[in-house]
Parts: sequence; structure tokens; C-alpha cells
Amino acid sequence: MQMMTENPTAIAFEQSEGQAMVAQMVRDFGDKFIRPNMMKWDESQEFPIEIFHQMGKLGLMGVLVPTEYGGAGLGYLEYVTAIVEISRIDGSIGLSMAAHNSLCTNHILQFGTEQQKQKYLPKLATGEWIGAWGLTEPNTGSDAGNMRTVAIKDGDYYVLNGSKNFITHGRSGNVAVVIVRTGQVGDSHGMSAFIIEKGTNGFTSGKKENKLGMRASETAELIFSDCKIHKSQMMGEEGDGFVQSLKVLDGGRISIAALSLGIAQGAFEAALHYSKERHQFNKPISAFQGISFKLADMATKIEAARLLTFRAAELKNMGKSVNKESAMAKLFASEVAVEVANEGVQIFGGYGYTKDYPAEKYYRDAKLCTIGEGTSEIQKLVISRAILR
Repeated sequence: MQMMTENPTAIAFEQSEGQAMVAQMVRDFGDKFIRPNMMKWDESQEFPIEIFHQMGKLGLMGVLVPTEYGGAGLGYLEYVTAIVEISRIDGSIGLSMAAHNSLCTNHILQFGTEQQKQKYLPKLATGEWIGAWGLTEPNTGSDAGNMRTVAIKDGDYYVLNGSKNFITHGRSGNVAVVIVRTGQVGDSHGMSAFIIEKGTNGFTSGKKENKLGMRASETAELIFSDCKIHKSQMMGEEGDGFVQSLKVLDGGRISIAALSLGIAQGAFEAALHYSKERHQFNKPISAFQGISFKLADMATKIEAARLLTFRAAELKNMGKSVNKESAMAKLFASEVAVEVANEGVQIFGGYGYTKDYPAEKYYRDAKLCTIGEGTSEIQKLVISRAILR
């Protein structure tokens, strides 16, 4: 055992006491405040901002933020555990929690100046403020190097023009970290990251997306029209933005793997319970091999996704590169979430197609996991480059 603990890539397979406490706290909170309302939020596409303020009081909006900035000061294992437990109940809330923590807040934590950290992290980590993060544009998703939103230097200021889309908390966010072009198109060192507060002149929100799933997680455009930003709002040096965003996404993909894992777990548990309760031909449908084998496949794939996800989280905790591992976890867990949710609907049969049962919501929510923060195809590109390097 001593040899295992000395191995820098060894993974603790048993849940720690801290993880267990986080899991129980999140489960209790979710059952009390999220589960009773999630279908109402889904139907109305309401972003339940008050829930996130409450989550902030529990430390869930600044899980990775050190205590000196008002955060919980926990590691990636506890963070992943929290996202899994939230997403078991409602993927929308898990998605918003992940975007706030991994993208906006974590970008400032990793690359902000001390002054920027002192100014923004306490409000973000406590849930007083909601964060957004903007990289994607209408014509540049995976092809971020060709972004068209530009920042032109004007003395001590930069003037921003352009738009970002598919931005989580694009309307309700109090502050956004935005990556814009400050150099030539296609130059990986031609983009810079700015922190922009809501209410800044020339910074507005646009269309809110009407989505298939994750409907309680707000997704909207950010629009910049002669938006003047002081140079002190830039993170790092001019041209650092794209490189920063790639490092942020490495960690962010672990959170999407956790989101996927939670959705898959929730879909599986719902199907398992239903299969024991639903009787056909005078016995529970779980007694039929056609159903029991589905459940066996679902459980096995979920466990494999769990191991990949927590391995990536452990490596991240150790401060190691997780470029390949986070992509593998995100790729596999997201595809498993879709597969498990699909089989869940099948096990529910006709009832799985109705909103009276949870299967259809897991089915709708799961698909985004294969798209957001890099499609499955992009993950394969990242993985193949890593193993062929």
C-alpha cells in the first residue's frame, strides 16, 4: 500500500470522509430545494438564480477558491463529487454550477492579478455574483482562432466590438470573462482575456436560446458595441487569452465529465427503480433478461466513466497536466450519459416518453454533454494529438 501512495498517478478509489460529507450535503440540499421545482423550471425555462445564491452559502459556488477569497478551499475530488450529486437530480443546475466554477471563477483564480482576485472572487465564490465565460461566437465554435470579436487598443483602454453566443448566464451573469481578438486572425497569441462587469457601457445581452434540454440553465448572447474596457481588466498580457482558455478548458472538461456522470447515474437509478416496480406477465420487468442485461451494461459503463472522471480529478489535484485525461473522461462520460439516458427511456417504455416520469428529462439533458466545452469529435482530436505527440 505504501508503494501505491508514492505513485504519482495512483488514485484513491474509496470516497474520502470529506467527499462523503460534500455528497450528503449536496444530496440533502438537492432533494429539498431542487427536486420539487425542477420540472417547473424546465417547462418555463426559468433560471432559478435564488438557488445559486443559496448554493453560494454552502460553498458550492466557490468550491476550488481558497478560503482567503471567500471560497470553500476544497479540491477537485470534492468539486467533482458535488457536481455529480447535483446533476443526479437536475443537469441544468449542475451545468450552471460547473460553468460558474470551472470557467469564469477559475479563469480569474488561475490568471487574474491579486487585485482582480480580491475584487471578484469573494463575490463569485459566495454566490453573490453569477459568472459567465465567453469564447464561442456565432461562426466560430471549435474554430476559436477565427473569432471575429475584436478589441482595439485606444490609450489605456480597449474598445470591443462583436458578439459571443451559447454563453451560460449570458443575461443573468454579473461579470463575464471574455476572450477576444487583439491580434491577427488565426494567431493563437492574438487573443486576450478581459473581465467585464454587467452594466458596462456597450455591453449588453442578446437572444436567449430555446433549448432541447438543460432548460433551467440560461444560455444567451453577449453583445459588444464600442464597449470601452480599461487595460486593468485584462488578465495576463495581451495575447495570452487563448492559451489561458485552453488551460481553463482542461479543468472544465472534468466538470462536464462529472455532469455527464451525474446525469447517467440519475437516469440509471430511475430506470432501476422503475424496473423493480413495473410488472408484466406477473413479474417485475427487471426479471427479464432483456431488461436486466440493459441495466448491467448501464451500471458497468457508469462505473468506467466514474473511474476516468475521478482519475482526471485526482491528477488535477496533484497539479499534473490533464490535457489527455480530461478529454478522455469528458468524451467517455458524455457518450455514456447519452447511451444510459436513451436506455432509460426504453426501460420505461411508453411512460419514458412522458413528462410524468424523469426518464425523458435525463434524455434531453444528456445530449449537451457531448457538445459543450468541446464536442466529442474535438475530444478525440485532443486525445489523438496527445498520444501521437
